[in-house]
Amino acid sequence: MSELTALIATYEGVTPRLAGAPAFAGPGAAVLGRATLGTGAWLGAFSVIRADGHTIDIGDDFHLGGHGTVHIAHAILPTIIGHHVTAGENAVIHACTVGDDCVVERDAVILDGSVIGDGAVIAAGSIVFPRSQLNGGWLYSGCPAKPVSQINTAEREARHRKTRAADSGSQEVTRSEDTAECFLAPTSRLTGTLISGRDVGVWYGCTLNAGGHVIRIGDGSNVQDNSVLTCIEGDITIGADVTIGHNVTMADCTVESGSLIGIGAILAPGTHVESDVLVAAGAQSEPGQMLTKGQVWAGRPARPIGPMDERKRAIMSGTLPHYVEYARTFSATPHEPLTQLQSELNGED
Repeated sequence: MSELTALIATYEGVTPRLAGAPAFAGPGAAVLGRATLGTGAWLGAFSVIRADGHTIDIGDDFHLGGHGTVHIAHAILPTIIGHHVTAGENAVIHACTVGDDCVVERDAVILDGSVIGDGAVIAAGSIVFPRSQLNGGWLYSGCPAKPVSQINTAEREARHRKTRAADSGSQEVTRSEDTAECFLAPTSRLTGTLISGRDVGVWYGCTLNAGGHVIRIGDGSNVQDNSVLTCIEGDITIGADVTIGHNVTMADCTVESGSLIGIGAILAPGTHVESDVLVAAGAQSEPGQMLTKGQVWAGRPARPIGPMDERKRAIMSGTLPHYVEYARTFSATPHEPLTQLQSELNGED
């Protein structure tokens, strides 16, 4: 076992730029690639800021809770986050713009192309659908996130404080020594047996616990940052050319080839996802549920909302080569302790 620390790494020769030393960087936190952070950043345990296929620009006083994820859309959309923004535990901010003084509570997800106005609050567990335009000064909730009520400065500050206080960041964590022949990001954790194919990537902050069973991942598939795969009473089998999105939770299930499990989705034990399926962000299956092929599944509980089409298939298949290249690049890139950078920024010897 080896103790985990917060890490920083370049992407294609570009190092993250920090305006000052983070106020806190928990164990397993990672800042990667073309990211710019303002002063006073607070990064919870296993939080991930990954700027590979595009840039991430974050203002001052940013709080990212434990297992929170900030990412981009390859060569299409950056992520821009303003000043005094709070994102709670397990929140995801993906390829979007978030204004100043916003709160993204725990387990909430903001998806590609969305623009969140200054002073908005996204309630816990809510999903902001792609390309949404949310006005500032409102509380939003639901899936999709809809306006609930206007929110004043005092109410918003109370939500900042509550969300930040919920994440102490004080974890002692270790990483199992593994022998898997795939890209296992340095802050991922594997317990038990993983059988992986070629060009497989398991990304930052992921937790894979096979227990006494087996996790199988087929050729070309990837498990994105902060996803949790747990074998309880049986195996987990993921076919070839599958994307498991950021912050997905899944147990004792099967995902056949050519499918995509969206950000923040939950696959209950016994779920079987057939091939050529898109499971929407935030969807949640029921135990033993069969998600049949050629369909888009969404909702809580998951239900079919329409057929797959060539545009969706092209988007899904088009992401796979990018993740393979990302994995090859980061696999060959040295990762340095963020504490070392903190010392340099503080002028310490």
